[in-house]
Amino acid sequence: MATKGTIQIHVEYWLARLLLFFFAALPLSTAMRLGMALAGFGRLFPKLRRTAERNLQLAFPEISEAERRRLLLGCFKNLGRLLAVFSHFTRSNGEKLASLVQPVGLEHLVAAKERGRGVILFTGHVGAWELTSFGLSMLGHPLSFLVRRIDNPKIEELIDRARAHRGNRSIDKRFAAREMLQILHARGTLGILVDLNTLDREAIFVDFFGIPAATTFMVAKLALRTGADVLPVFAPWDKSKQKFLLKVGPALSFESTGEEQEDVRRLTQAFTNVVEDYVRSYPDQWLWIHRRWKTRPPGDPEIY
Repeated sequence: MATKGTIQIHVEYWLARLLLFFFAALPLSTAMRLGMALAGFGRLFPKLRRTAERNLQLAFPEISEAERRRLLLGCFKNLGRLLAVFSHFTRSNGEKLASLVQPVGLEHLVAAKERGRGVILFTGHVGAWELTSFGLSMLGHPLSFLVRRIDNPKIEELIDRARAHRGNRSIDKRFAAREMLQILHARGTLGILVDLNTLDREAIFVDFFGIPAATTFMVAKLALRTGADVLPVFAPWDKSKQKFLLKVGPALSFESTGEEQEDVRRLTQAFTNVVEDYVRSYPDQWLWIHRRWKTRPPGDPEIY
């Protein structure tokens, strides 16, 4: 990958900073409405649109083209809403943002932490996924979470500062193995996004919408080797309540049989099923523009 030049880095940084500053200067409700209103500009990115259309055909072959277009528009609206929310992470008064977050099932996290085995929270790109960690930190449950650093260091610093505003800490996934084990052995809490396409060497194939999807095995291996509890956490937008539901589910039930490969496969399929359930429940709030099925099993044809 080509290295960005200094001028490009600074131009991109100031554009990102101005965009976040503009949304942060607006009342949060106004910023969210504006972010959603910009969804129509998604059609200006034909590659993303084609990816989303293909994903929707694969996931929901039974629905009409009109319904798929509605879900695609919802995907872009969700991204606009998330941009508005993210821009308000560093506002000095976080009461308005906090008032839009309704915790559901927080007792599951409290119980898991009290068991003292370490906690792995997994999530996916549903709703305001940045709120799964930031929202918990606002509620007094900061955590460490894995990220893939972007290739503009100044924008990465800008984003990381917002994410860590309430005490969270990001970990570069490229160098995270030892640190993740240390966090769990110290009875800490670790957050991991699990619904992105993953390279062969870091993945196993489990079914997602009935299609083999390259999925990180990291959660399963960490849980099996440390005994940590594995819990889902998602933050979908509830239109009727006009709130983000910060939903923490009970710990997944699993045990080690001594056959690690099969145990890893079963646990990875289990948390992937949870992600799929959330996508089916909030189909207009998932990241359909991501090439989730890009990596294929040996011998399988390309999907995109």
